Amino acid sequence: MPRVNIERIERDITAIAQFGFDETDRGVYRQGFSEADMAARQWLRARFEELGMAHRMDGAGNVIGRWGPEDLPAILIASHLDSVPAGGIFDGVLGVVAGLETVRAMQEAGIEPACPIEVIGTSEEEGRFGGMLGAQAMTGHLTREWLDSAKDEHGYALKEAMAAAGLDPHEALHAYRRPEEILAFLELHVEQGPVLDMDKTTIGVVEGISGVFKWNCRLIGKADHAGTAPMDMRSDALMGMVDFAHEIQRIIDEEGTDKSRITIGHVACKPGFPHTVPGEVDFTIVGRDLDEEVMRGLANACRRVLSSIARKHKLKFEYEEMSWLKPAYCDPEIIGLIERKAAELGYSYRLMPSGAGHDVQFFCEHARSGLIFVPSVGGISHAPDEWTQWSDCERGCQLLLECVMELACEKVAA
Repeated sequence: MPRVNIERIERDITAIAQFGFDETDRGVYRQGFSEADMAARQWLRARFEELGMAHRMDGAGNVIGRWGPEDLPAILIASHLDSVPAGGIFDGVLGVVAGLETVRAMQEAGIEPACPIEVIGTSEEEGRFGGMLGAQAMTGHLTREWLDSAKDEHGYALKEAMAAAGLDPHEALHAYRRPEEILAFLELHVEQGPVLDMDKTTIGVVEGISGVFKWNCRLIGKADHAGTAPMDMRSDALMGMVDFAHEIQRIIDEEGTDKSRITIGHVACKPGFPHTVPGEVDFTIVGRDLDEEVMRGLANACRRVLSSIARKHKLKFEYEEMSWLKPAYCDPEIIGLIERKAAELGYSYRLMPSGAGHDVQFFCEHARSGLIFVPSVGGISHAPDEWTQWSDCERGCQLLLECVMELACEKVAA
């Protein structure tokens, strides 16, 4: 039976980590369409060349290597190569390297796939410009209007970044893959949370990816002198937001599930001076759940509570819904395959949701899709000290290999 080689896996992950690595904070700076990101994509194409795989970069910047017979639906093994600022070395990269190692292990064992296998390093998954560009392009979720208007937090336009990287942004609209071209989509990823590590469980079999809504909120009161304005005569916008923060757990208890999350991730007080009562506070609310009806219940409850708090504190409440991504559910047959192969390998596993977004979520309605998690030590991710034990990387890659072989090789059991 073919086996993955952990020394090659470690070598590849370490090699990709050098693209955008910062010696000062030990973090990886490989944001989408940066020089480091594009260099990593060329590195991946060189590995495809070594394996005799046909390879290309599509209009969205996805790097695609293909091995196996022509003109048949392909198994796609994909994850992303870009990182957040000061990111870790495993996020996304493990899934791409696992695809490379799957092809290597099968080639070494002399196994010819009965259908093509594609290994894909997707582009701009971390949302520098507000989406998951590569996966959205392949599944038909892009529009010309969005491509022309998307900008990063510094106001740098997506179309300018793509042009600087040698890409025509409108060519991303030609990266679409028809569902009949895809036999299955598989992604291996570090969990980015603490559940598997705390439970000492080897594998997470993902049932689905939580839906997400994001609001930009504003409470408007009256700025006043911090020394002369009596406490009972203030319209303190920050006090209103703090009251809401204390209500979050109650909202989840009444409207949510054990998979629900509500987060205030960004807060800005105005005028933001120590001796002035905040007259305005801008903040974000991000809500998540695996059930869209539950998401609506959470959103409605947030709106009711904030309206009530605004009246109590003599404030005006405004909000704008920036995005609403509905939950995505992995394919039951693929989930069953992952469970069965994990059991055959003797790996402990658990069914679980993904609270974080991944490329796979755009493929769930497009093709049979599945997502495998391996533990993140301490649940840390998006940080320089992100770590997954090499032994867990090996197990995750071996499980992926076993699943791909069953899907791709009709005679492997014989």
